[in-house]
Amino acid sequence: MPRIESTAARLAKLGFADGARAAQLIRQAGADVDDLLEFLVDVADPDQALVSLTRLAEREPAVLGTVRGDEHLRARLLAVLGVSAALGEHLVRHPGQIALLAEPRLGDARAELLRAVGAEPGEAATGDDPLNALRVAYRGRLMHLAARDLTGEATLAEVMAELSDLAGAALEAGLAIARAEIDDSQVRLAVIGMGKCGARELNYISDVDVIFVAEPRDGADETKALRTATRLAQAMMRACADTTSEGSLWEVDAGLRPEGRSGPLVRTLGSHLAYYRRWAKTWEFQALLKARPVAGDMELGAAYVEAVNDLVWSAATREHFVEDVQAMRRRVEAHVRAEGDRQLKLGPGGLRDIEFAVQLLQLVHGRLDPLLRRRATLPALAALSRGGYVGRDDSRGLAEAYSFLRQVEHLLQLHRLRRTHIVPSGESDLRRLGRALGMQPDPVREFTARWRRHAMEARRLHEKLFYRPLLQAVSRLQESEARLSATAAKARLEALGYVDPAGALHHIAALASGVSRRAAIQRTLLPVMLGWFADTPDPDGALLGFRQVSDKLGSTPWYLRLLRDETAVAARMARVLGASRYATGLILHAPEAVAMLGADQELAVRSRESLLNEAAAAVSRHAGDPVTAVAAVRALRRKELFRTAVADIFGLIDIETVGSALSALTDVTLQAALDAALTKVPNVTKFAIIAMGRLGGMECSYASDADVMFVHSPLPGVEEREATDAAYAVANEVRRLLSLPAPDPPLAVDPDLRPEGRQGPLVRTLASYRAYYSRWSSPWESQALLRARFSAGDRELGEQFTSMIDELRYPQGGLHDDAVREIRRLKARMEAERLPRGADPALHTKLGPGGLSDVEWVAQLLQLRYAGTLPSLRTTRTLEALRAAVGEGLLAPADEAVLAEAWRFASRIRDAIMLVKSRPGDSVPRDSGERKLIAQTLGYPPDGSEDFLDDYRRVTRRARQVVDRVFYGA
Repeated sequence: MPRIESTAARLAKLGFADGARAAQLIRQAGADVDDLLEFLVDVADPDQALVSLTRLAEREPAVLGTVRGDEHLRARLLAVLGVSAALGEHLVRHPGQIALLAEPRLGDARAELLRAVGAEPGEAATGDDPLNALRVAYRGRLMHLAARDLTGEATLAEVMAELSDLAGAALEAGLAIARAEIDDSQVRLAVIGMGKCGARELNYISDVDVIFVAEPRDGADETKALRTATRLAQAMMRACADTTSEGSLWEVDAGLRPEGRSGPLVRTLGSHLAYYRRWAKTWEFQALLKARPVAGDMELGAAYVEAVNDLVWSAATREHFVEDVQAMRRRVEAHVRAEGDRQLKLGPGGLRDIEFAVQLLQLVHGRLDPLLRRRATLPALAALSRGGYVGRDDSRGLAEAYSFLRQVEHLLQLHRLRRTHIVPSGESDLRRLGRALGMQPDPVREFTARWRRHAMEARRLHEKLFYRPLLQAVSRLQESEARLSATAAKARLEALGYVDPAGALHHIAALASGVSRRAAIQRTLLPVMLGWFADTPDPDGALLGFRQVSDKLGSTPWYLRLLRDETAVAARMARVLGASRYATGLILHAPEAVAMLGADQELAVRSRESLLNEAAAAVSRHAGDPVTAVAAVRALRRKELFRTAVADIFGLIDIETVGSALSALTDVTLQAALDAALTKVPNVTKFAIIAMGRLGGMECSYASDADVMFVHSPLPGVEEREATDAAYAVANEVRRLLSLPAPDPPLAVDPDLRPEGRQGPLVRTLASYRAYYSRWSSPWESQALLRARFSAGDRELGEQFTSMIDELRYPQGGLHDDAVREIRRLKARMEAERLPRGADPALHTKLGPGGLSDVEWVAQLLQLRYAGTLPSLRTTRTLEALRAAVGEGLLAPADEAVLAEAWRFASRIRDAIMLVKSRPGDSVPRDSGERKLIAQTLGYPPDGSEDFLDDYRRVTRRARQVVDRVFYGA
C-alpha cells in the first residue's frame, strides 16, 4: 500500500489528474512504463493515454518495446491516445496498425481501400468480409492522419483535404461492395461530393453529402438503367452507414438532391439540369458551389459539375434572388438564435456564420469575377479579400476564427469518433482541449477565453462583412487595400434588397466620407446599420431616413454617441426608418425623440392627465401668443405620435390601445387650442367641444380628422347674440390655429356631423341643439350621436349635452320596425354608393364586406334597439358595445369574436397603410410591392404577402356572414 500511495503522489505531481488511478493501472498491467511517463505527461490527456497504453500492452506486450525504440512513432502514438479514446479502442482491437505510425506518409487512399475490399478500380468487391475490412482500413488511415495532425506535421488545410479524399475513397470502395450485389454493366453512376466533402474541407466525423447522377450505357434502356443505378446508390450508402462489429463509417446524405428527400435518389444529367433551370431555389445553387466528383464514373461527374457551374454563377441574375438571399440570411439568424452558445457550428459566431457569409458573397460577385469560384471556405475568403470584396483585416480575423473553430471541432470529434459540435462544460474535457492546442499552464481558462474571443470576433465580423467594403468603395480608408468597385458595390446592395443601389452608395458616401469625428463614428455604425436596414421592409427608405436624421442631428454630441453605445436604440431606429415613412417624417421634425427608443418603458402610452398638464404649461408659457402656444402643443403632439407609432410598430400595444392613445392625444390638442383661442375672445359664454365619429369612439387612426360639434351656453346676463358671436370666434380660432402650416401631421377639425351638416350653424347653444333634435332629427343622426362624448372645454356643459342626447340615442322602448328597416336601407345604399370608383369591395377595409362599417353598424343597431333599457350598452366604443351585447345575451360569443377580429384586422391595416406610406388609405393595396410592405409591418414574413391577403379575405368573409344574419336578419 505505501508503494502505491507514493507512486500515486509522484504521478499526480507529474501532471496526471487522478494519480491513484494511474498508479493502479500501471500495477494491474504489470508493465514497466516509468521511462514513458515523462512523454505521457506532455499529451492532451495523460490519464486517458495511460489507460489506452496499458490496455495495448496487455493485448500486445511487444508494443512497449516498439514505442521505446522509435521516437517518431512514440510521439505520434501518444498524441493520438491522449486525444482519442476511440482510436485507442481501435488500436487495442488491431494492434498491428501501430506500425502504420512509423510510416511518414501512406500511399493512395483509394487504391488501399479498394484492395481492402478485394476490388480493382471500377470492379466489384471480392473480399470475404468487405464491410469490416473497409472499416478497419479506413480507421487505420484516419489514425495515421490524426497522428500527423496532432503532432503538427499536417496543416489544417491538409487535414481537411485528406479527410475528404479518404471519404471519397471509402465511397469508391462502398460502390465496389455494391457492385458485388448488383450488375452495373448497363449504367454509368457518378457520385458528386457536396458540402464539406465536395469542398475538400471535411471534418473527422460528419455526414457525407452526395448527389447521384447516372446515364445508361450505349444501347441500354434508360428506365432500367436508372432503376439499377438507384439500387447501386442505396447499396453503396448502406456499405458506409451500416453498423457491423467494427462500427460504421458515417451516414451518406443525399438530401441536397433536386426535390430533396421527396425526389428520386438518382437522375440523369439532363434531368438534373432541367430541374435546376426551372425549379431550383437560390439555396440549392449555394449548395452547388461545393459540387465535386468523388467516386464512380469520374468523367460523368466532371460533366455534371461543368454543366451546373454555369447555372451556379448566373444565380444572382434570377428572379427572386434578392428575396431568397434575405430569406437565407434570416434562416441562418434564426438557427443561430435557436442554438445554444456552446454550439461550434450553429451558435453565434460559429462555423455556419462564416461559411454562409462567404458563400453568399461568392454568389453575388462570382458571376463577374471568376477568381472567386473556389469551393473551400478559406481559399474563397482569401480570394474575396484580394478582390476587395472583404476587408483585409476582416478576412484575416475570420480566417483565424474559422481555423480555430475547425481545430476545436476536430478535437471534439476525435475523442469518441462521434459527430458533435457542442463545446463541453466539464473541466476535464476543457483541459484536454486546451492542452491539445498547446495551452499551458491553465488550459481551461485559456481555452475558454480564446474560444469566446474567436466566436465573438467571428460574429462581429459576420455582421459587418457585407457592409464594410461598401464604405471602402465610397470613402478613402486604407489605400493599401483593394477596394470594392462601384459595380460590385451596387451588385451587393441589390442582393441585400436595396432597390436603388446607386442612391444608396451616394448616401453612404455622404455619411462616411471625411476625416471628422462624426464621419469616423458613422464608419463604425454603418456596417451594422446597413445590415439592419436590409432586414426592414424598405432598406432604401431606411438609409435615406438615417441620412436625413443624421444631417439634422449629426453635430449634436449625444446623437451618434447614443447610437454607437446603445445597440437597442440603433437597432430600433433602423427598424422604424425602414418600416414607416410616417414615423420617419415625425422623427425628422422631432429628432430628439430618438432617445425614447432605448427602452420599452419610454414607449409606454402616457396618461391623459400628464399630457393635459404639459400642454397647459405650454399654453401658459406663451400666454398672449396663441400661435406660438399652439405650435408648442403641436410639437408635443408630434413627439407623442412618434411614441405611439413606434410602440405600434414593435407590437408593444394593441390596436385598441393605439386608438385610445391617438384619441386622447387629439382631446389634449383640442383642449390646448381652445385654451389659447379663449384668450383672444371676451369671456361671455361657456364653450365645449363634443367628439364625434372615431374620435368620439376613442378609435382614432393615424389619419383620422377630429370630428366634432361645438356647443356653447351664454353666461348669465349676456345677450345670446353676443355670446354666439364670441362662440363663433372661438370655434374658428381653434380651427385656424390647428390648420396653420407646421412640420407635424395636420389635425383637421371637421364639424360636418353637426345638425344640418355644412348648411347648419357652426356653433349652437344647448337649447338650439335640443330644439333641433326634438323636431328634425333623422335616424342617421341618432346613430351618429352614439359616438358623441365630451372632448374639451367646459366639462359641465359637455356633460349636459351628452345627457340631453341620451334620450335620442338610447330611445326607451328601442326602435320601431320602420326605423330598423330605414337603417338597413341606408346601410345598403351606402355600400352601393359611397365605395370609391374602381375600388375592389372585397379589399376595402372601411366599406367592403366584413369591414369596419359592417361591424360598427351591427354594434350601433344593437345599441339603438336595446340601450334604452340596458345601460351596459351605453358606450361610444365599438368593441365595448359588442362585448356588452354578449353579456346581455343579444349576441353569441362566437359572433362577437368573429366581428371583433375583423374590426381589429381592418383597423390595423388602415393604420399600417398610413405608417408605411405616410398617406391614408382604406384599401388593401393591389400592387404586390406595396402589399408586401404593409404585410411586413403587420408582422408577416417577407414572403407572406399572399398569406396576408388570404387572411384578410377569410376574416372579412366570416364577418360578413355574421353581419348578414345579425344586422340584416338574413
